[in-house]
Amino acid sequence: MQDLKAMTGCTVVVLEEGSPCGVDVRGSAPGTRETDLLNPINMVEKVNAIVLTGGSAYGLDSASGVMRYLEEQGMGHNVGVGVVPIVPAAVIFDLSFGSPKVRPDQKMGYEAAKKASKAPVQQGNAGAGTGATVGKLAGGKRAMKGGLGSASIQLPNGLVIGAIVAVNAVGEVHDPVTGKVLAGARDDGGNIKSALSWMIEQSTPPVPSGTNTTIAVVASNANLNKTQANKVAQMAHNGLAKAIFPVHTMSDGDTIFAVATGGVEASVNLVGSLSAEVLAVAVANAIKAAEGAEGLPAYRDLT
Repeated sequence: MQDLKAMTGCTVVVLEEGSPCGVDVRGSAPGTRETDLLNPINMVEKVNAIVLTGGSAYGLDSASGVMRYLEEQGMGHNVGVGVVPIVPAAVIFDLSFGSPKVRPDQKMGYEAAKKASKAPVQQGNAGAGTGATVGKLAGGKRAMKGGLGSASIQLPNGLVIGAIVAVNAVGEVHDPVTGKVLAGARDDGGNIKSALSWMIEQSTPPVPSGTNTTIAVVASNANLNKTQANKVAQMAHNGLAKAIFPVHTMSDGDTIFAVATGGVEASVNLVGSLSAEVLAVAVANAIKAAEGAEGLPAYRDLT
């Protein structure tokens, strides 16, 4: 769900049967909910949905709407007197783009969960990527449009790995295959200038800490437990490193969830490695699908 006028939105992944889930937070300014319970030493093994949302910490409210929808469907952790849906969430900061007073709320979260389907993911200015921007090392006015991206791969043995990501990075985005810079901070002529050059020239970046973040879900149909899912989430961050530079900075709150629906035997090494590859492609797809907005150009505007 998205508000294209206020330029914000949320994306909900519904796990109908509940699935083991892990998380790895690498950025230094994250906004999250229910991530502690994903620690392997904690009790709950499965989650019922994952929320990626705009709105900074305010947007975490959308997860309550998802919980309400799931409760109505009888989906959640059985506590004897009912169910408590387990819904981890992570946010991006998009308050400086569009309207800072409109954020994803419980109603938006409820509607997003309600319309969740197996249809192809809408990419670009959609869901949690609606207000996403990238290349903010030289300030917001020199940035470019980010967005929501997705990618997947299927192996002959039936193993499927997919990723969905909201790309709102302070750094520049590269095509993981060609190495081409797709989006980044622009110079006075409107051309993309190396992120490293900006960093060397500026003693203090003009971007407030915590105003960026790339958040993602990687999912497979492998037979993994929560501990193994946490390792996959950790390995999947290599995909961000392949496509975004710099990444995991003091200005980012980069967070990746990993879920496994089960059904296919596969090693953690294989699932983690492929998750990184698929996520890197999803990041590039987000930039390629984005459309210029609020005066900022997108990749397609410069090609």
